Amino acid sequence: MSVPITSETSSIRMNPPVFYFAAAFILIFGVVVIAMPAAAGEWLLAAQNWAANTVGWYYMLAMTLYLIFVVVTALSGYGKIKLGADHDEPEFSYLSWAGMLFAAGISITLFFFCVSEPLTHMLNPPQGPAGNAEAARQGMQLLFLHWGLHGWGVFAFVGMALAYFAYRHNLPLALRSALYPLIGKRINGPIGYAVDGFGIIATVFGLGADMGFGVLHLNSGLDYLFGMPHTQWVQVGLITLMMGAAILVAIAGVDKGVRVMSDINMLLACALLLFVLFAGPTQHLLNTLVQNIGDYLGALPTKSFDVYAYDKPSDWLGGWTVFYWAWWIAWSPFVGLFIARISRGRTIREFVFGVLLIPLGFTLAWMSIFGNSAIDQVLNHGMVALGQSAIDDPSRTLYLLLETYPWSKTVIAVTVFISFVFFVTSADSGTVVLSTLSARGNNADEDGPKWLRVFWGAMTALVTSALLFSGSIDALKSAVVLTSLPFSLILLLMMWGLHKAFYLESQKKIAQTHSLAPVSHSRRGGWRQRLSQAVHFPSRDEVYRFMDTTVRPAIEEVSAVFREKGLNVITQPDPANDNVSLEIGHGDEHPFIYQVQMRGYFTPSFARGGFGKKEQLRNRRYYRAEVHLAEGSQDYDLTGYTKEQIINDILDQYERHLQFLHMVR
Repeated sequence: MSVPITSETSSIRMNPPVFYFAAAFILIFGVVVIAMPAAAGEWLLAAQNWAANTVGWYYMLAMTLYLIFVVVTALSGYGKIKLGADHDEPEFSYLSWAGMLFAAGISITLFFFCVSEPLTHMLNPPQGPAGNAEAARQGMQLLFLHWGLHGWGVFAFVGMALAYFAYRHNLPLALRSALYPLIGKRINGPIGYAVDGFGIIATVFGLGADMGFGVLHLNSGLDYLFGMPHTQWVQVGLITLMMGAAILVAIAGVDKGVRVMSDINMLLACALLLFVLFAGPTQHLLNTLVQNIGDYLGALPTKSFDVYAYDKPSDWLGGWTVFYWAWWIAWSPFVGLFIARISRGRTIREFVFGVLLIPLGFTLAWMSIFGNSAIDQVLNHGMVALGQSAIDDPSRTLYLLLETYPWSKTVIAVTVFISFVFFVTSADSGTVVLSTLSARGNNADEDGPKWLRVFWGAMTALVTSALLFSGSIDALKSAVVLTSLPFSLILLLMMWGLHKAFYLESQKKIAQTHSLAPVSHSRRGGWRQRLSQAVHFPSRDEVYRFMDTTVRPAIEEVSAVFREKGLNVITQPDPANDNVSLEIGHGDEHPFIYQVQMRGYFTPSFARGGFGKKEQLRNRRYYRAEVHLAEGSQDYDLTGYTKEQIINDILDQYERHLQFLHMVR
């Protein structure tokens, strides 16, 4: 499971097999679609109909399985496992982490679908009569299904896999790492590179769909405000302009400015939501929100498997639910990488329920308030044009709804501004993620090269423009469904790998509690010396000398004997002399890693020996020689041990490791 501990860092560079495979596929696709837009549009639509009729059931099962997997994992004993070493603590406070998860739930597509989708479901429902209150209720239920737990379940799954293997097992922050328990070091060969390549392809088309819906929405807003023509060439110009801005942000690294603008944007989005709530039929909107949540949760088990098998054949399932499931899958590397990056040190249980519930609350509130406001206008105020717009031109529907509110021009202008910023920040983040997935040599906290961000930004713009020319919304949906299909299979393999890794970890915990022959841990000098050592808080120099004169010779002596036994032994030199490590390889089996690290802490208040002033005490640090295994710190200190006792401790841990290998064979 784990890889050798190393103090060397490689330079970040492009990963040729992954890059060329993904880039060639996307470039060829874009050129073909641009060269033959009409024919390509027909092919894509026919392929989507085939996928919906042939593998629609598979998409339904796969998405439900991803959700069940993360929930069951979180509720099981595996939920206590940390996404990182055992001693890692979360980088962000719970409030900051929740705020970033909340931000992850906001996207420009919320503006596109929040009004048009529920109205479309009401007027063209998959079952039953259209255009009445019951159809509206069913429409909101379907809207919640498409934007609810299933989508965040696949995000949580991919984020959990990325964080677990990168932060707990020091593997690359890449999709292929989740297959390590299945294929071992071959993740750095053709199989692993193909996994990353398919992940990039799915992400590009998922991001392209997001940009496509976003640019249609923005074009309609600019048309409403300034009379900008609603044409394909204008949309290509908008894509070029906004992707250019996103690329500049990505390569300039103006993180602080973008973060401030994003924070302001979220506040404006929340203000817009509250405005629609309180300027509209507030009591009705609150009532419907509560009822929509109840309808959704009550129907979740049956709707998760509903493929309308007993209804007359239709393309509704492929155009809506199957498309959404494919879209969530395509977006999962993008969002998964983001939430993995901010979640190091959290337990799996905390991670899963945070990701599932925090963004979901805002998303469902947004959809319910805007969706029911539009339904109220159509059913109770006779605004037939609003409903027809949802079917004929969904990108204009939100603006037609906002026209009915006070200060409509200002509100629509703010909505266009919010949409623009969300577009740029999503595209910026997308190019960074794509560059990271197509690079190697970076650690888990570094991004890919800047030139890769430029390249993937251009490729995403090319794909989006090509799809808009070949059939607008239908082409976007078709491309996402097709490119997500192979990646959905990869996610199932990743699930298998993650489950196997959790099982191995549980077996290792059991092995570490395995009864061994007792070893005397008495310190030299008897119990009085042991007591003195217990209340002594050594300085850095003391522990440094102990590492050099006792720990290092003990590890070198053990290493020499292991080599005599024919084992593959690796010791890692450390120029700073603040850690000493030993690794014993066992072929394709899991290596044994034993490392002693010097770590500093602030002296506790009860340790008064040798200090006269509390202020001096508060700022004085003491040091420990802590034992680390492959999964992180074991939280005990070797300082004061003799060389023989350290050797015995190494052998204790090694025998436990052998017991673990015996249990998992």
